[in-house]
Amino acid sequence: MIEQTRSMVAKIASFQDFREYEELNWEGSFEDYLQVVRENPKVTRTAYQRVYDMILSYGQEEYIDNKKRIIRYNFFKDEQHGGRDALFGLDIPLMRLVNVFKSAAARYGTERRVILLHGPVGSSKSTIARLLKRGLEEYSRTAEGALYSFEWFLPKELEAVAGNRDRFPCPMHEEPLRLIPLEWRARALRDLGIGSDQNPVVVEGDADPACRQIFRELMRHYKGDWAKVMQHIRVRRLILSEQDRIGIGTFQPKDEKNQDSTELTGDINYRKIAEFGTDSDPRAFNFDGEFNIANRGIIEFIEILKLDVAFLYDLLGATQEHKIKPKKFAQTDIDEVIIGHTNEAEYKKLINNEFMEALRDRTVKIDVPYITRSQEEVKIYYKDYAPERIRGKHIAPHTLETAAMWAVLTRLEDPKKHNLTLLQKLKLYDGKTLPGFTQDNIKELRKETVREGLDGISPRYIQDKVSNALVSDKGEGCVNPFMVMNELEGGLRHHALIVSDEQKKRYVELLSEVKREYEDIVKNEVQRAISADEDAIAKLCANYIDNIKAYTQKEKVRNRYTGQDEEPDERLMRSIEEKIEIPDSRKDDFRREIMNYIGALAVEGRTFDYRTNERLHKALELKLFEDQKDSIKLTTLVSTVVDRDTQEKIDVVKNRMIRNYGYCEVCATDVLNFVASIFARGDVKGE
Repeated sequence: MIEQTRSMVAKIASFQDFREYEELNWEGSFEDYLQVVRENPKVTRTAYQRVYDMILSYGQEEYIDNKKRIIRYNFFKDEQHGGRDALFGLDIPLMRLVNVFKSAAARYGTERRVILLHGPVGSSKSTIARLLKRGLEEYSRTAEGALYSFEWFLPKELEAVAGNRDRFPCPMHEEPLRLIPLEWRARALRDLGIGSDQNPVVVEGDADPACRQIFRELMRHYKGDWAKVMQHIRVRRLILSEQDRIGIGTFQPKDEKNQDSTELTGDINYRKIAEFGTDSDPRAFNFDGEFNIANRGIIEFIEILKLDVAFLYDLLGATQEHKIKPKKFAQTDIDEVIIGHTNEAEYKKLINNEFMEALRDRTVKIDVPYITRSQEEVKIYYKDYAPERIRGKHIAPHTLETAAMWAVLTRLEDPKKHNLTLLQKLKLYDGKTLPGFTQDNIKELRKETVREGLDGISPRYIQDKVSNALVSDKGEGCVNPFMVMNELEGGLRHHALIVSDEQKKRYVELLSEVKREYEDIVKNEVQRAISADEDAIAKLCANYIDNIKAYTQKEKVRNRYTGQDEEPDERLMRSIEEKIEIPDSRKDDFRREIMNYIGALAVEGRTFDYRTNERLHKALELKLFEDQKDSIKLTTLVSTVVDRDTQEKIDVVKNRMIRNYGYCEVCATDVLNFVASIFARGDVKGE
């Protein structure tokens, strides 16, 4: 048994990377560190520079959206964690955020501001902060993101200097170069050849009070010999970690009675007072406030505008001066990114509170709205309800899409002009084309809005209702769009953020719009499944091509049955072209367009395939559907008796839906019954 246990431990131990452990736990003298800085000046970067470089290290993509150049930063895809915290549809707000980091990294002024993420509840503000914190942790473990701090290493005769300890780690994880006195620092770095015009090394600020005290004691001991004092410095690699409270801080306001500014700036260690004789000795102080421990990294303020006014002064100093004031000590330098987030109600209080004017002046606000593109919104739900995460249940096609569509519709403002419906506006935002609308029109639609994306239904509400549908005993193991839409509508009665009957009525009306759109989607899908006989489409296409070739070249067509030459079949050609609304006046243009396309392919040595022409493919499918629907008699599904021949044909259609469109046996049957009931009402064109 013992041998077996050893074997298992050995197996686990084999996963350890000793080389990585050695690199992450590097230690050296101050001299060694100066050599590290000469070889790689980036180790001395400020917190803002490090965050900006961390984001860029993941790469970026560019694309054009309505004539506007957009950058998508790969970091926010969170691919390194399987997309767990991936952000969708927020490329423009994230561009603004990264530009703030870029400016702060260059010391253009925004490094002296609080970054305030502002938006409605559930708009991913906390996720952005979480990504930045975790990203900085992981970046500090890479060679590119390496940074260093130090500790005092003291022989026995000098242990009293550090409170009878042979090692005294810098409590605020300072940059070791801060130990070079400020009056020599710039000259020393220049003369040593540390840094360059392209990568200058600029180290601002002084060490924290505890390190300054030890420094003074040692300088006194060595009669001012700085070089001998530096022999007691051991520089070590610094790994940022929120769990270990190193370089990553998080502060969440509490009720007024329990708020204490020492949570931000540290507090006296009363057990040490007897040892050092006074509570004003920095060695008798715990530099463990959130500002202290977040030095060199990032601090997140959750619901920052709920801070008590007593905290405001600490925050303002930390922001503007990069200094904090621990109790009984001089102002202490810090280097950290300060990011907070708040909802709109709290932000309105800030705007109306004259006592908060100083904070407003030191704030860079980044609006993080709801997503206004349904194709981006639905990615949130696919991430949460992927098949590998949902065991024992099947989510029918279009279930999540319809929920996302409704969520986005509640966030859009009614178009002021252009004679558009809200659903048409959603489709334009999604990149679909509508006759008569250009990219300039879409830009104009966005510009004319006032609060688009700041109101409406949050993704959390959708997630809650999809979850309800998943645990429901309805649906025979399959969740369909109507189950979710019923949950969405039913939940409106108890929605805490719906403040008026008028708003509730509007949301219900929008849900009806989505239901009508879903009907059109599944009708089209069933039509495609019925007409999905590839051989039949290929034959129909060949017949059509033969006829338009003869028509455009003013020839006749040979009848394959009689062998006689006949005029091109105008009725056949028009029956196909009308399916995609080619008017009679444009039929010649369309036919020539097809023949020119076929000719161009022939010149390149390629053969024509109807699948490559989307319009013709759609027209052929609709024509075949019209020809076959009567023979399949789908409407008989709503009757009690279906003959065997019809049932076999329906089973073929059902199998196509399962194979091609992601349906299961249950939802394929449900959709066919649903569409059959529409057919029975005569609600389909051509019925």
